[in-house]
Amino acid sequence: MPSHFYVYILYAKSIDRFYIGQTENLMDRQQWHQDKFFRKNFTVQADDWELFFTIECDSRKQAVNIEDHIKKMKSSKYIRNLTIYPEIVKKLVEKYTS
Repeated sequence: MPSHFYVYILYAKSIDRFYIGQTENLMDRQQWHQDKFFRKNFTVQADDWELFFTIECDSRKQAVNIEDHIKKMKSSKYIRNLTIYPEIVKKLVEKYTS
C-alpha cells in the first residue's frame, strides 16, 4: 500500500496565525503540536491549534514543494482561499507532481 503525505495547515484563533507543515502521519503530528513536543517550534506560542486544511500528496517531495509554495506566498488570504477555491489546490498538486 503506497504511503501518502500531507501538507497541513493549523490555525490558532488566540494569536490569529497559521502554521504550515508536512507529514506522513497527520494525526500524530497534530497531537505533537498540541502537546508542545516541538519545543522550539512556532506552535508553542498558542494552545488552541486546530487543523484548518490538508492537502493529500503522493510523495514527500511533492508535500515539501507544496508546503514551501504556500509559505512563500506569506498570505493568510491565500491560505483561506485554498478552502474556497478547490482549483487552487488542484493546480498546486499538478504543478508539483513528479
